[in-house]
Amino acid sequence: MATAVADQENILKSLLKTGRSTEIGKEYGLAQVNGYNEFSQAVPIRDYEQLRPWVDKIKEGRHNVLWKGLPIYFAKTSGTTSGTKYIPITKDSIPNHINTARNALLCYMAETGNTRFADGKLIFLSGSPELERVGGIPTGRLSGIVNHHVPRYLRTNQMPSYETNCIEDWETKLNKIVDETINQKMTLISGIPPWMQMYFDELIKRSGKKVGELFPHFSVMVQGGVNFEPYKAKLFESIGRKVDTIELFPASEGFFAFQDSQDAEGLLLNTNSGIFFEFVPAGEIFNENPTRLSLRDVKVGENYALIISSNAGLWGYNIGDTVKFVSTDPYRLVVTGRTKHFISAFGEHVIGEEVEYSMLKATEEENIKVTEFTVAPFVSSDEGKSYHEWFIEFENSPQDLENFAAKLDIHLRQKNVYYDDLISGNILQPLKITPVRKSGFIDYMKSIGKLGGQNKVPRLSNDRKIAEELIKFSDRELLINHH
Repeated sequence: MATAVADQENILKSLLKTGRSTEIGKEYGLAQVNGYNEFSQAVPIRDYEQLRPWVDKIKEGRHNVLWKGLPIYFAKTSGTTSGTKYIPITKDSIPNHINTARNALLCYMAETGNTRFADGKLIFLSGSPELERVGGIPTGRLSGIVNHHVPRYLRTNQMPSYETNCIEDWETKLNKIVDETINQKMTLISGIPPWMQMYFDELIKRSGKKVGELFPHFSVMVQGGVNFEPYKAKLFESIGRKVDTIELFPASEGFFAFQDSQDAEGLLLNTNSGIFFEFVPAGEIFNENPTRLSLRDVKVGENYALIISSNAGLWGYNIGDTVKFVSTDPYRLVVTGRTKHFISAFGEHVIGEEVEYSMLKATEEENIKVTEFTVAPFVSSDEGKSYHEWFIEFENSPQDLENFAAKLDIHLRQKNVYYDDLISGNILQPLKITPVRKSGFIDYMKSIGKLGGQNKVPRLSNDRKIAEELIKFSDRELLINHH
């Protein structure tokens, strides 16, 4: 925490030292680069599409392309926009993934004194550990790769069994996981929130008990992958009592941050783990020459696109997430959304953080629980008939849907001035809710072949692709009652 800025400068130096002798380093002239200013001039910001030609060379068996030698793995991720992505993981970068998870648990133990959970059974809801070979390089989901590196002292307590973890079909796998864990002394449960909820639902259905009663020793829930807030109320309701939570910010490209305290807001940026971070003001990310800042120049409360360069051989890589610092001493941040997920059909530039905030406020006021939701623009050809359409799967539906929609709208207007202007200027109508039937989101994900795994429903889209599909899963009854 104390040496974050100096650590970042040292990481940049060591990346440049290795990078000089790589193909990409020669193209960028890294041998002539000293210090951050020269680096930001020499290395352009790139997304996966622009990195793909280099990855293709590695698949052909070429060495020293992005980093020295060959990667030891490819992490395969289904990009929302670019199909399957193959992200290199190198001998130098694997410790970032393994040790950060360990550090998050150790920080938790040090702060709370709770070490007992390590004696019970721990479940990591993860992708299949079975790896295929791509260009001779072992390839699979990040959670599956990391599975091969779980430290020996955790192995004995790890659930589910290797065989169960290898099951591809998510529903079959979930049922097996419940078979294996329902009678165990579970103490720690980790996964992405929508998965954990499906696991909890199945446990409750079979045992007739809340999860906290079924697992009296369960004390720590570890989660990441999506913003926790929209899922929190329902997960805790399924548990039925308080448990500690540890939030993580991992990705195939690197493990960026983790919650280091039960009291402080935000996640501690992982400033000494092989990754050099840059920050671009979110509004500028699609500009030709955006402002680029290193850690020493970031400010609290600004929305930044996160750019990384790392010992996995990623250089000036735009990971597609936006973050906001809540503190710079130490450097703690919250994830605010995806650079690609926003709605600006009318110039409002509404982002994930804003719709999640509005949902949180409205559900708290009305005592409503929501399972899942997404927002899309409805652009009408008639004058003044366009609006934002919110597809919401309710755990318990509001007494008055119109009133709930009005509350959501007010909170969003308070949070986003452009949206407020469009509503007050009658350019947009207030938002409309299309209720989604129970398990509708799960059925939708199934219908597009994306159930389970790291697949998440985007919070927002700037088009109607998801919306058109979700209409098939709407809750007709709830709609009829309200009209």
